[in-house]
Amino acid sequence: MHDALWDKAERLLVGLLGALAMLIGLVQVVGRYVAPRYAISWAEEVIVYLIVWGIMLAASQLVRTDGHVRPDLLLRAVPSRVQRWMEVTNCIAALIFCVGLSWYGWSIVSTSWQLDERSSSDLQFPMWLYSAAVPTGAMLMTARYLIRLYRYLFAFDPETMTVGHIPEHERSGGSGPSG
Repeated sequence: MHDALWDKAERLLVGLLGALAMLIGLVQVVGRYVAPRYAISWAEEVIVYLIVWGIMLAASQLVRTDGHVRPDLLLRAVPSRVQRWMEVTNCIAALIFCVGLSWYGWSIVSTSWQLDERSSSDLQFPMWLYSAAVPTGAMLMTARYLIRLYRYLFAFDPETMTVGHIPEHERSGGSGPSG
């Protein structure tokens, strides 16, 4: 139940960020060609911020759906028992990376906050808000990898947890039997 809510919240937020970036881009382009004096000077900057936040939030969904780059061909060639331990190893390596990314990301956010770092545009956007996308996305991925690791270690079912198999209710965002 909580996973389905988490999934929907992430997808909704990513969609809203993408739609807002498109809307700002549309206003900027129309303004530039129709009424240049009304064009938004900071549009490109904000679009980049929105897209970076969207990408970092979407990375968690990629963990959930096995969407990150991985050696699927090799994984498909081995028995499910071997796949399981390869997945466990992958989860541990990914966790180390994500925890490190979170740690260093928050260090960058903290430094940016302390220096009151701002963008050079007229907007003067606080850069710590932009930088916070990295550790936030890394922490969401960390949580997803912890869930995956738990499932591979303690709830492994070779029929449903092989490479490339995502139960229908997880693919559709939780609208199936358990969502």
